[in-house]
Amino acid sequence: MRQFLALAGGAAFALTAMALTAGSAGAITLEELKEQGFARLAIANEPPYTAVAPDGKVSGAAPDVAREVFKRLGVPDVAASISEYGAMIPGLQARRFDVITAGLFMKPERCEAVAYSEPILCDAEAFLLKKGNSKNLQSYEDIAKDETATIGAPGGGTEEKLALEAGVPRDRVIVVPDPQSGLKMVQDGRIDVYSLPVLSINDLVKKANDPNIEVVAPVQGAPVYCDGAAFHKSDTALRDAFDVELAKMKESGEFAKIIEPYGFSAAAAISTTRDKQCAAAQ
Repeated sequence: MRQFLALAGGAAFALTAMALTAGSAGAITLEELKEQGFARLAIANEPPYTAVAPDGKVSGAAPDVAREVFKRLGVPDVAASISEYGAMIPGLQARRFDVITAGLFMKPERCEAVAYSEPILCDAEAFLLKKGNSKNLQSYEDIAKDETATIGAPGGGTEEKLALEAGVPRDRVIVVPDPQSGLKMVQDGRIDVYSLPVLSINDLVKKANDPNIEVVAPVQGAPVYCDGAAFHKSDTALRDAFDVELAKMKESGEFAKIIEPYGFSAAAAISTTRDKQCAAAQ
């Protein structure tokens, strides 16, 4: 049974929320979400993009933006479902949730598979390693060239794809379920590198408070990516309504007030567009 987490009001959703995962072929409308009373979000547990507290409260830059946008659209609440990155788009396509808000960077195959909003969060890539970086790993290509080097990354995430594209063999790219596991694997010497976006790695290191680890950022040769809220391909009308409110928030400064305390740059998201990001990813 998939766990749903309330982002607003702290209210628990009954099993009726679970029953709303039907794989309807038709587009979801804003009116249907208003009637439903909440939008179902797919998230990861990867601060500062998303975060899940021990009491189940969900926050982070991506769901906080989505919550405010949907509120302005007349959808009073949101519910979050934790998912691995590789399962998010299939889950969206199967109608298990209404939108992905999880730092899912725009990539060619993703731009074809989902209807992205305009950019929300932008970031570069980073490496977490043991202090000293004894193998001098500065890029994904460096890992590929060193036959003893291993890298951990989220399954289905950008970092896994970048490592494989750089020529790191599949057996040296280790799928890691969550950031804490990646940190522990580096500390224990089970992998040489754990890779995530810069802000996620910095958050992990800050919480670890371990003098025996270090960060390489940004990763040499790795692009800067932006994410957006990802909607089902048939839900472009809902996506367009989301974009209208998102644009108003960017112009008013409310967008910056939400994301900049998490360390993200509002200017970076405002300076680019969905079309530019998807074209640059080709």
